[in-house]
Amino acid sequence: MSNWIEHVIWWHVYPLGFVGAEREAGACAGIVHRLDHLVRWLDYAVEFGASGILLGPIFASSSHGYDTTDHLLIDRRLGDNADFDALVAAARCRGLRIILDGVFNHFGRESPRFQRAVAAGPQSPEAAWFRLTWPPDGKEPDCATFEGHHQLVTLNHDEPAVVDYVIRVMNHWLDRGADGWRLDAAYAVPRQFWQRVLPAVRARHTDAFIFGEVIHGDYAGFVDETGVDAVTQYELWKAIWSALNDRNFHELAWALGRHNAMIDRFVPQTFIGNHDVTRIASQLLDERHVSHALVILMTCGGTPSIYAGDEQAFRGIKERCAGGDDAIRPAFPVTPAELAPFGWPIYRLHQELIGLRRKHPWLYRAKSRVIELRNTDLVFEAFDEGNRLWVALNLADAAVVRTIESGVDRLAGAATVHRAGGRTELTLPPHGWAILG
Repeated sequence: MSNWIEHVIWWHVYPLGFVGAEREAGACAGIVHRLDHLVRWLDYAVEFGASGILLGPIFASSSHGYDTTDHLLIDRRLGDNADFDALVAAARCRGLRIILDGVFNHFGRESPRFQRAVAAGPQSPEAAWFRLTWPPDGKEPDCATFEGHHQLVTLNHDEPAVVDYVIRVMNHWLDRGADGWRLDAAYAVPRQFWQRVLPAVRARHTDAFIFGEVIHGDYAGFVDETGVDAVTQYELWKAIWSALNDRNFHELAWALGRHNAMIDRFVPQTFIGNHDVTRIASQLLDERHVSHALVILMTCGGTPSIYAGDEQAFRGIKERCAGGDDAIRPAFPVTPAELAPFGWPIYRLHQELIGLRRKHPWLYRAKSRVIELRNTDLVFEAFDEGNRLWVALNLADAAVVRTIESGVDRLAGAATVHRAGGRTELTLPPHGWAILG
């Protein structure tokens, strides 16, 4: 992997929602060229500080994109190969990297390959692609599915043809201009499968960034055993909003200790929002703490992503029901000028904090050291080798006064700072925060 990843801030886009595509691919009679809608937003992404676009599913699928029917075709609700090439070219001329979302644990049930496997019977070569149990009466077989979802049929990752197919797909789109892959549901795939796939991809694309979706468990062990560059840091995501809601910074301090141990082994992909979770502005009980969540994200080690719309304080609650993701995957207007006015202050805060992170690129590998800790206020030091910043957060309804044993200046936030004798006394207003260095 090239060191370009050390400088990336991802803007995470769910394309089918972003462009306002039909819910079902069957409702789209032919190819509709919609990827140019995203192209019109690339300057906006650059202006708030993004240096890469982390794309959700763009390949042919039946509905939400994670029920892929053909990994070598662009979803007709988004466009075709020429539209993808135009998106890559537009991103390149703005210095933006592109990551694709690879759904390699399962196919959609409507995939032609699965349909052929069922029709041809248990002895067919394509039947070996899936985990099928054939009944004696010759009717449609039972098949393993992803977490009980009938429409998502699990691939047989022991089958060499599946290994070859995933290698071919990953290399095909990297050849075409992508810079890496997010491996969807990577945790559900046998680790030895990634051991067979990723070396073949890296042999051809040495600077590709490849990370896996992992929610629970031993993150570092997964990285070591699969060869991915990173995994999604759900532990930190949960600790950030939970600590802010419960006014319990002890939970965050514990998670930062866990995060430090990961940084020793790999650099996680960090976030406070994505296409699968309630938006941070809705998740937090006190909207004043959206800024605190962003401050933590931007001062912790990691490769951070901003979920499109979070930089405008979009609201949206994920629900466990049919259509439960709709609120967090909305269509975006034709241009940024059509956004509501109330979101622009948080957009400008993103600009400020991403700008600060760019001035301190060592934050990519930063660890955290707790200096002062109480339920409702926290001071921690972000450090890497000789580089240091201090972060102070207050959730209380009253101001707090804290001391840093160094002479530092306020770099961002609203604290009042008084330096004396090599020490710094800072006063944080109610629900305030500051970054110092």
